[in-house]
Amino acid sequence: MSSNSRVTDGGIGAHLSYLLVLSRPRFWLYLAGPVLVGAVYAANTVSDLFAPAPVTLFGYFLLPANVFLYGINDIYDQEIDTANPKKDDREARYRGQGYVPAVVGLCAALPLLFVPLLSTAAIPWLVAFLVLGAAYSAPPARFKTTPFVDSLSNGLYITPGAASYAAVASTQPPALAVVGGWLWAMGMHTFSAIPDIEPDREMGIRTTATVLGTRRTYVYCGVCWLAGAAAFGALDVRLGALMLVYPALVAAIATASVAVDRAYWWFPAINTVVGAVLTMGGLWEVLHG
Repeated sequence: MSSNSRVTDGGIGAHLSYLLVLSRPRFWLYLAGPVLVGAVYAANTVSDLFAPAPVTLFGYFLLPANVFLYGINDIYDQEIDTANPKKDDREARYRGQGYVPAVVGLCAALPLLFVPLLSTAAIPWLVAFLVLGAAYSAPPARFKTTPFVDSLSNGLYITPGAASYAAVASTQPPALAVVGGWLWAMGMHTFSAIPDIEPDREMGIRTTATVLGTRRTYVYCGVCWLAGAAAFGALDVRLGALMLVYPALVAAIATASVAVDRAYWWFPAINTVVGAVLTMGGLWEVLHG
């Protein structure tokens, strides 16, 4: 019996297990990590990092936000995912369980409970995450089926970091950081779509990756990541140098005999390392700046 079968049958334990797989634990830090980065670059003291707002945001974006984001994706991709090989082992295949939309809705509404903890500067970023997260997958917008809009809308992955920065600093994050992060997220999203090119084409779905094809998608990702590194470099040359790891990696993958569906699974670890370096750099400034 496959792991998907085990987590879609049974009682509460099986339901919770399914939701855990649905939330893509391998990718949790894609949302929660930026919260840490935003907080450390906004903080003036260590105690700022443990204030209620950043701690609450980290908890939300670690799990409930991932259930919301990937749950709504799976609900509206149910038919498409019948041909998606990633659903056979690494991810959960949604089979119409009635409790899933209810839990996804609760995760979307959860921020209403902690909005009073946030500064007004942080709220637009939280709203942007929820709106873009829903519009990416759900009709009528369904950005994921509109080439280039699918990529652009995935800047939503930096909204947790921007919300965290604004919550700690009570002001908006630097524009160059937002631009650099948004371009990084665009490249990351489009790179992650490369393994889905053939399944998406078979289902008649148009994305940035299906329109460009594998080779040109590599180029598109490299351009996004180079531009993102340039934006970060204009803010701080050390940040720009660190972010050059991404265009270097995509160039190496494109020219080496590495299957992209294998390389795709390296990036959670790569992003964790880069995020840790960014976070440690921010902590150094808090402690010694």
